[in-house]
Amino acid sequence: MAAVREGETGAVVTGAAQGIGAATALAFAERGLWVAAVDRDIERLGGVVADFGERGLDVRAFPADLTDPGAADAVVAEVEQACGPIGSLVNCAGVLRTGPVTELSDDDWAALFAVNATGVFSMSRAVARRMVPRGSGSIVTVSSNAGGVPRAGMAGYAASKAAATMFTKSLGLELAGHGIRCNVVAPGSTDTPMLRGMWPDGADEAESAERVIAGSPADFKIGIPLGRLARPHDVAEAIVFLCSPGAGHITLQELYVDGGAALGG
Repeated sequence: MAAVREGETGAVVTGAAQGIGAATALAFAERGLWVAAVDRDIERLGGVVADFGERGLDVRAFPADLTDPGAADAVVAEVEQACGPIGSLVNCAGVLRTGPVTELSDDDWAALFAVNATGVFSMSRAVARRMVPRGSGSIVTVSSNAGGVPRAGMAGYAASKAAATMFTKSLGLELAGHGIRCNVVAPGSTDTPMLRGMWPDGADEAESAERVIAGSPADFKIGIPLGRLARPHDVAEAIVFLCSPGAGHITLQELYVDGGAALGG
């Protein structure tokens, strides 16, 4: 594992145990950054970090449940003590609960907002407090195209992602004067465990994917014009770009990475 040079900044990625979060951690690490991988799934997180370590990449596990009060402040302090200044934060942790509003439980609603909205708030606040004195940094929140386009059976999820989106843009306005950029990446259907969890048990994977790509007129959902599901890597590359010097004059923006499914948002 590469040694961290004094003063060298790195990236914190939440939800890093799988899917887009794991792909983002990998993308940062492959570019030579140290990465603090945060997730509440300790076993899966450990496996991912061990795999990256075998490739010689500097990715370190920081287990944390961001629904616990104080967890964000604690893990951010731990990361900066162990690794160094945080240059980029990627809020990728998320949960999905589906179903009609009339059948959505109070617990489902609370879980969606606890992770998808409050988790984003608490991590962003904790990191921003440390970025402000340094006068630099980048925060990217992984939202969803459902946060801008209504989805039948996904009202709670969409509402939580819309909250995270507007919070991040408002945060960016507050932090712009400190040289800190805040942006949103809004993926569409991406081939992750979260998406596959929506498919019926025992369903053929290829057929399920094709149904997503084709869309569903009955649910007022168009298909994916590019004709394929996104890969986690596709989303990760957009995130890393927004955190890079190449995006140095980009802030308060929402980038849809959905193959055209939202018709440009």
